[in-house]
Amino acid sequence: MSRAPAPHGRTGRPPLTSRAQILVAARRLIDQDGWEKLTIRRLATETGVGATTLYHHIRNKDDLLLLLLNQHIQQIERPRLPSDPRERVVTAATAMHDALTAWPWAAEVLSADGFVGLLDESAMWMVEAIVAGAHDHGCTPEQSVDVFRGIWYFTVGEVLVRANSARRLGEGRPFAYRDDLDPSQVPHLAAIGVRWGALAARDLYPQGLRTLVDGLLARAAPHEVG
Repeated sequence: MSRAPAPHGRTGRPPLTSRAQILVAARRLIDQDGWEKLTIRRLATETGVGATTLYHHIRNKDDLLLLLLNQHIQQIERPRLPSDPRERVVTAATAMHDALTAWPWAAEVLSADGFVGLLDESAMWMVEAIVAGAHDHGCTPEQSVDVFRGIWYFTVGEVLVRANSARRLGEGRPFAYRDDLDPSQVPHLAAIGVRWGALAARDLYPQGLRTLVDGLLARAAPHEVG
């Protein structure tokens, strides 16, 4: 007896019934077209099951994205954190940068304050390490949050700019650099000219991170120890 075709999705693909399989399919779609175009309807078509079946495993798109984020972070190998508070902050921030660089769409999803409260505790270790390092350096809780927030904004900006630049380059539509600037109006930019592209392409995140961390920690007044 011949097998009846699946009612949804691609013919011959067995329907998915586990959350793990659904997350794999969702990540595949995100890698192909970006997280903005991911919908429950499209995921149902891709997996060969009805949307109702998917809702047995996920509540909505936001829930799906958080599951994917937590899974991604939990799969990252944790570096050994130094005992020195400053170096601990730098190490954790570097791990955060590398995790986002490996999957830049995560930086877009998390580019809003308050995301920390959405993650599983097991996925908060990078945030915890940065805040703990700031505390051990002598920061108050408020100052520790400021340290993390400064690092987070810097890191997300770096990741998103580079990811979007690479995407535009891959699509054959990178931004052009000017070689016709008027030196009387913008003398320094005119002197740099098209060299801007090569200079901007350098990876200066490690140096920039250390400079930022030093500045953030230096601004934080040590709290009183009882």
